[in-house]
Amino acid sequence: MQVKCSLCDHVEVIDDNAPKAKRLRNRRIYMYLCETCYERIEYKTVQRHETGNFHLYREKKKKDDFF
Repeated sequence: MQVKCSLCDHVEVIDDNAPKAKRLRNRRIYMYLCETCYERIEYKTVQRHETGNFHLYREKKKKDDFF
């Protein structure tokens, strides 16, 4: 299966039976990242976490939504 990185447009070939290939085939919302882009994003995210200024904001659930 040929896949293209969403960030750098690098085309790679992965095994058809690999879990990543099955995930991409069955759920079109998943995007493929090549190994270099994935490592770059991971490295920069870890750097942001270490600064202490990185926060994940999640929606607060209202009590009225449960009833």
